[in-house]
Amino acid sequence: MNENSSRRQFLKSAATVAVAAAAHRVAGATEHISKSGKTFAYVGTYTGDLGKQKNGEGIYRFELDPHNGDLLHGTLVARTPSPSWITIHPSKRYLYAINEVENFEGNNGSVSAFAIDRGSGALCLINTVSSAGAGPAYMSVDARGKFAFVANYIGGSIAVLPIRADGSLGSAVCVHHDTGAIGAQRATNAPAGSFAISGHDAPHAHMIHADPNNRFVLSTDLGQDRIYSYRLQEETGKLTPVAATPFFKLPTGDGPRHFAFHPNKRWMYSIQEEASTIAFFHYAPDSGILDRQQIISALPRGFVGTNFSSEIAISAQGNVLYAANRLHNTISVFKIGTDGRLAFAGENSTMGDYPRNFCIDPTGRFLFACNQLSDNIVRFHIHESDGSLKFSGNYTAVPTPACITFLS
Repeated sequence: MNENSSRRQFLKSAATVAVAAAAHRVAGATEHISKSGKTFAYVGTYTGDLGKQKNGEGIYRFELDPHNGDLLHGTLVARTPSPSWITIHPSKRYLYAINEVENFEGNNGSVSAFAIDRGSGALCLINTVSSAGAGPAYMSVDARGKFAFVANYIGGSIAVLPIRADGSLGSAVCVHHDTGAIGAQRATNAPAGSFAISGHDAPHAHMIHADPNNRFVLSTDLGQDRIYSYRLQEETGKLTPVAATPFFKLPTGDGPRHFAFHPNKRWMYSIQEEASTIAFFHYAPDSGILDRQQIISALPRGFVGTNFSSEIAISAQGNVLYAANRLHNTISVFKIGTDGRLAFAGENSTMGDYPRNFCIDPTGRFLFACNQLSDNIVRFHIHESDGSLKFSGNYTAVPTPACITFLS
């Protein structure tokens, strides 16, 4: 029996045990289940050597209490290597996870597809395929659920994987390797005294996602300080550069990491990991072109020293933007003006160490931050009118959490 078959058999057995255990817990806790159905939270973790602060065992599942935001009945539902990013298929029947490794079928990472049991939230492995590059860092699915997009950080490549009718993944139909000049080691816009140096040794694709109209696909390359734009061929999954120079160049060394579109579909914001900045762009939905309007620090005025910004998100109302800062260990809050420009409005400690990721729940009432190095997730209440955050006093223990996402 080969390694993949053995692991698949083990995962199926583990999922069966998890379903039985979860069913027993749910039977005695029906008061926590929403009348409209359950909302599950899935948490991806780093796995491996404890000495490298990789304490997780795979993907964990919780039930969200819609009344107070508690994460209940946590259980391990999939043993899989370092699922540091997870995403849900539009049909809500499948979950996809990158495996942030470098040794799958040679020098590649991998991506795993799981079927979701909507009653229990249990996962059953469908298949695992190459990510077409080493060390994948991000994955997303197009709006029609036909293709998965993967950013391979270490390999410096992006890939498009077809999604079959049964939710399984096929081999990459499009692979692009970023090439070109590398940015400076020191970020142009970093705070005074910063030693935030991480990825300017080679191209490092960090995020890839379709635009709100599913016509173009954008990707960041931290090592090149670029945001690329491609036209998506919806039938084949092929990506075609939008122009002779299909990227927007950020200040050298700043390191674009993640981005978020505004609900109006015409504004986009990117967070720079090494500069700890946020850039605001006008986005042309007919051409896929970006036009920068503003750069603002993701940190409070007067901060000096080293910080690595990580995540960015916008409220459903489109009036507030949130940004996570590692080492400073905060979530910064920004007001979004009527012209799209940002104004710093405050900050909240994440009450833990190294917030790698955060996510707003489907109700828009709670924000959950993953403190990677303190092995916990903390919950904030979002103020309905102004979007400000208030720590709930609640901690959820999760080993080396890397990301959290919801299924409702």
